[in-house]
Amino acid sequence: MRHKKKGNHLSRTTSHKKALMRNMVAQIIEHKEIKTTIAKAKELRGYVERLVTYGKKGTLHHRRLAFKFLQNKEAVKGLFDEVAPTFETREGGYTRIIKLGNRRGDGAPMSVLQLVGFEKSASKSKPKTPKKDKKKADKDESAGVAESVEETAMEEKSVEKPAEDKKEEVKDLKAEEIVEEKPEPEAEVAEEKTTESDKEKDDPKA
Repeated sequence: MRHKKKGNHLSRTTSHKKALMRNMVAQIIEHKEIKTTIAKAKELRGYVERLVTYGKKGTLHHRRLAFKFLQNKEAVKGLFDEVAPTFETREGGYTRIIKLGNRRGDGAPMSVLQLVGFEKSASKSKPKTPKKDKKKADKDESAGVAESVEETAMEEKSVEKPAEDKKEEVKDLKAEEIVEEKPEPEAEVAEEKTTESDKEKDDPKA
């Protein structure tokens, strides 16, 4: 007989279950929804609604009771300052369970546990991108990677070019020196011819 055995133990010890509920409630207060199995969501709903009631009362005593369970100052602050004021005119029914179907792998029935009235903020915090946009994003990323690779290759070529330019300049200088040196023998030959012609003019015998 299960006298005073309220709730689902979720195949865990008392300490393990308490730690699990504490963490999941803190996540719901932060993100306004959580995706989990239906069994966990049904068990978690009671903890969340009790804490929201503490937040609505808003006294120091109830703040200490909330911190005793959550052990998280940020979660307590979000509960009393952000979550509880939206339920001032609502008496109970602060959460909603939406079934999602079975999980791949083990076939566990999945669901989303939401805080009523925070659906828009939860959807804004997790925007869904369609598959086409994902494909475009992947293409843009691949194009960006290709452009970056081309830029690095161009930079490497630009780094290698100065050395090649220096070699070409040295070759051009050598070629110019050779071109400048070649006309000198022709000038000497012309000078010798002029001296011979002068000698012939000076010698009447010739």
